Amino acid sequence: MSLTLDFLLPPPPASYKADQAFVAHAPITATQARLLEPVGQHFLAHARRKRNNRTFSEDEIHQAEEKASQVVEEEKVDFVYEDVDSTTVNNDPTQWKTQDNYAVLGLTKLRYKATEDQIKKAHRRMVLLHHPDKKADKNDDSFFKCIAKAFDTLMNPVSRRQYDSVDFGMAHFDDAIPASKSGPNFYKQWAAVFAREARFSNKQPVPSFGNEESTKEEVEGFYDFWYNFDSWRSFEWLDKEGAEGADNRDDKRYQEKKNRAQRAQLKKEDNARLRKLVDTCLNIDPRIALFKAEEKKRRNAKKDAKAAADKAAAEEAARKAEEDKLAKEKAEADAKDAAANAKKDKESIKRAIKKEKKTLKALIKDNNYGMPAASPATPSDIDRQLLALDDLIVKNKALPELEALRKRFEQAHKDGKLAEVYAAEIAK
Repeated sequence: MSLTLDFLLPPPPASYKADQAFVAHAPITATQARLLEPVGQHFLAHARRKRNNRTFSEDEIHQAEEKASQVVEEEKVDFVYEDVDSTTVNNDPTQWKTQDNYAVLGLTKLRYKATEDQIKKAHRRMVLLHHPDKKADKNDDSFFKCIAKAFDTLMNPVSRRQYDSVDFGMAHFDDAIPASKSGPNFYKQWAAVFAREARFSNKQPVPSFGNEESTKEEVEGFYDFWYNFDSWRSFEWLDKEGAEGADNRDDKRYQEKKNRAQRAQLKKEDNARLRKLVDTCLNIDPRIALFKAEEKKRRNAKKDAKAAADKAAAEEAARKAEEDKLAKEKAEADAKDAAANAKKDKESIKRAIKKEKKTLKALIKDNNYGMPAASPATPSDIDRQLLALDDLIVKNKALPELEALRKRFEQAHKDGKLAEVYAAEIAK
């Protein structure tokens, strides 16, 4: 295998001698197979030149033309510029630390959302409009310096992050708390509030605020995120000047200590502000009230079921007691009625017996006291026959027996044999 180099090797060092003996300072390691892949912008440039068969100079000219065309295309892109009233923004370049940089460049609608391209375009426009050469007093470059400072601040990622931490133009938005406590406006307004606060989060993406259809897990995850919010706000932009330019090292350290204390205090106050904001939203969030009601209902479901069972048992016991009471009262009433009926029956039987006795006595008395008609009854016969009748009634004291006896006597009377039948009954 031969290797041809298309460049000259560097000359050997002055200490090199052709007749110098070769000395091996270390053994050569064993060969290893390695996979080499060409990467990087220089390889891409080489591949581009080879593919298009261009030299270095031709490729550079072509690249420059492409960049120029891209600048033209970018300037043709629509961009909504804001009119800036230079009298309402900072015009004193010495007060650059407190100026609203986005307002100076006409980016109040975008602010922290503005891209580098948008900042560049806004800056280019402001420079063209407010360059000192376009003013009657060409020495009046105060606002122009403010524009330059705003551009430098926003184009530097570090200084822009420090400024966005305390963006003066957002102060009235950050302190505003929505008034709506229900309905669609509640979710719309509070979502906008947390969207603004989300710009300070180290953790991305930030959970969505959601709406009335959000699940309990989503809502709880949202509030957990904000109660454990990790903010990058450092408030370095508000540091007092003098720490870097201090001649005395002790003064510099003292100023740095004061700045750190001020940042810590501002951070603490901002955390309290954010915590109050989250507490306010949580307290009026209609979803939380709904979840609490559902949780209470679920937690008390067993208790309610037991209470319902106890109530049903109590109602059943009361119903049964009422039924037993009614049954007892009915039984007592039936017993009373039965006793009254029995008494009535007894009285009726007594009357019937009395009637039967009276009928028997009248029948015997009217028929010669049960003696033959040919033999008139003497007083002694009457006493004897009546006593015999009393004995006969005693023997047949039951109503059925008396009725049967009466019927026999009545039949015997019809047959004209009453005396014989009466004598036969006495003789039994």
